[in-house]
Amino acid sequence: MEMSELRREYRAAGLERDALDDDPVAQFGRWFEAAGRADLIEPNAMTLATSSPDGRPSARIVLLKGFGPDGFVFFSNYDSRKGEELAANPNAALVFWWPPLERQVRLEGRVARTTTEESEAYWISRPLGSRLAALASAQSQVLTGREELVRRVEELAARHADGAVPLPGAWGGYRLVPSAFEFWQGQPNRLHDRFRYTRHRDGWGIERLSP
Repeated sequence: MEMSELRREYRAAGLERDALDDDPVAQFGRWFEAAGRADLIEPNAMTLATSSPDGRPSARIVLLKGFGPDGFVFFSNYDSRKGEELAANPNAALVFWWPPLERQVRLEGRVARTTTEESEAYWISRPLGSRLAALASAQSQVLTGREELVRRVEELAARHADGAVPLPGAWGGYRLVPSAFEFWQGQPNRLHDRFRYTRHRDGWGIERLSP
């Protein structure tokens, strides 16, 4: 297939400054609700970009589990590659992409771990299978084969037959506190609408960016 065959024209309605909320979290909430109504597979899926101490970037998809004025929350294994990179460099970026709406949201900020209480509250809300898998997986470490992982899960399932799977010490939440947002709306001829929010001492500044 030729790359030119993949090209598509964006035809969504435009985005103007007077349509934006002065609060980027509120604006994100509007778009997130719209994404939830758009019959997307996991509209809370987002790309998390981190980097190593020597500046080598890495990215992966994680799931947003909560957001508000205090930040954007996701959960993971603290000993994973992302966890090690965030421990060394807490600056990170998030990207949401919602194709049917022709919208993208980018966030940049610093990441810190949630409290143990927050991690525990989310942990016990997870399905049993997900808790067993998280406890069994030494995330990002080399496996000899899938059978090894399946065996660990089976052993843990037998050990915790009552369903009381403990929160792993190396597993929990992260919260990204944004210092910048960008809202992107696709437009014809690549003349996309882009607005950047930048945090100031007295609130947020908003600027239109060239596409």
